[in-house]
Amino acid sequence: MPLPRFNAPNLGITPTASEVIAKHLRDAIVSGQFAEGEPIRQDDIAGLFNVSKIPVREALKRLEAEGLVLFQRNKGAVVTVLTEPELAQMFEVRVLLETQITRLAVPNMREETFAEAERICAAFVHEDNAARWSELNWAFHACLYAPAQRPFMLQMIRSIHDKVERYLRVQMSIHEGKRDANLEHLEILAACRSGDVERSVRLIEQHILGVCQALFDHLPHR
Repeated sequence: MPLPRFNAPNLGITPTASEVIAKHLRDAIVSGQFAEGEPIRQDDIAGLFNVSKIPVREALKRLEAEGLVLFQRNKGAVVTVLTEPELAQMFEVRVLLETQITRLAVPNMREETFAEAERICAAFVHEDNAARWSELNWAFHACLYAPAQRPFMLQMIRSIHDKVERYLRVQMSIHEGKRDANLEHLEILAACRSGDVERSVRLIEQHILGVCQALFDHLPHR
């Protein structure tokens, strides 16, 4: 597979080079430019960014910690492949964390929260670029979870979202996936606005489990 094309600046070896490279590689993995199990060749990336392999390796180590790449003997870094049981476990953890953070967040929500969530929903429904859907999806959830004032829990949730984002893009791209996501978001937002904690929690759980089921219905079995 040809190396994905990036608008890569001539970085040189700087303290921020690995962060810039990690972002470009992360975007390429999430968007599917790198396939599951595909090697990421350090020499090619170093040449593309005109740097040594040191910041490339640092970037790949960062992505390994995020669960996006795996270092294998005789292959180097390859894009991770998540099995159905692994994905199922991630969604189970999402339910546990996101229902709890919703329970904590709803009592602290203010009109500013609802206005921002509405703005994100409007941007989501009018966005034609599928690459932006998962970004806006996360922005919506993060907006509702922030009032819980649990930054560590929110970071854990974000970490899981990052690991499954490439699969979420598949789910939202299938028939009516984006429409269903938007309708569910609006229903969740209405429950939060009414201050109904238990309904908000229940809708979040149903939303996550529904995404998981839709994803499994359309992913090839492995």
